[in-house]
Amino acid sequence: MRLLLDECVPRPLGRAIEGHEVEHVTDRGWQGKEIGELLALMRAEGFSGLVMVDQNLEFRQNVQATGLSVVVLVAATNRLKDLSILLPAL
Repeated sequence: MRLLLDECVPRPLGRAIEGHEVEHVTDRGWQGKEIGELLALMRAEGFSGLVMVDQNLEFRQNVQATGLSVVVLVAATNRLKDLSILLPAL
């Protein structure tokens, strides 16, 4: 699966996700894009899913209509040490 990490997700987390091709929005120059535009770019470039920490996404975007998977990591902070705990579930 080809995954994209949102800009609030630390880049090193991508190296810890095994078995998937992982890129960060900054690798693509997509930082600062609105979520709708980001999802459209992802579809056009063949990504399958987005990993993010924004818990308000469902109120701003109909993700289901995009055909992409979105995983929202919910942790105490968005620091690597807090998000790494969630990797087995991811």
